[in-house]
Amino acid sequence: MSQTIPIQTALLSVSDKTDLIPFARRLDANGARIISTGGTARALIEADIPVTPIDTITGFPEMMDGRVKTLHPKVHGGLLALRDNPEHVAAMQQHGITPIDLVCVNLYPFEQTIAREGVTEAEAVEQIDIGGPCMIRAAAKNHRFVTVVTDPRQYDMVSNDMDAHGGATSLGVRKHLAAAAFTRTAAYDSAISAWMTARFASPPSSTES
Repeated sequence: MSQTIPIQTALLSVSDKTDLIPFARRLDANGARIISTGGTARALIEADIPVTPIDTITGFPEMMDGRVKTLHPKVHGGLLALRDNPEHVAAMQQHGITPIDLVCVNLYPFEQTIAREGVTEAEAVEQIDIGGPCMIRAAAKNHRFVTVVTDPRQYDMVSNDMDAHGGATSLGVRKHLAAAAFTRTAAYDSAISAWMTARFASPPSSTES
């Protein structure tokens, strides 16, 4: 297989919107179709960047205050399918799954939230991202075919790589980004674990339900 993968479909879902618009413009200029969620989609629409809402892909609306939006086979099938495996390709065709070539996700700001003075447990828990880490891990696992972007500081590297390869990314860049992605999810989970352990590790008393 070729070591370069054209970015034909990109999924953008970010909490930190730093440099989002310039990055999306470069993706669009390189011919990528952009799929997006919630506030990210609104920001792109306001910037006149063509975007396909995620519910158009999944067939389900975002629900439960945004808790459920990307946890769907049409998202994860598009991320995890091995493009050189005929059975995977056949499954995508059978179920109408579009390959997703790039995922750009930065996670809910859990670390920033718990650093605020007076933050409640409910506020902290609500900033535990579920769909984001799932997409990051899926894309990073399948880095032979999928580019995973987890930090605005990576945008120029990805865009420049695409410019150099006619709208595609190179395997070396995808491997580098996959390693960074697992580093990010590990740090994120460690922060959540440390916060919960500090509060909930002791066994409950007999009066707690």
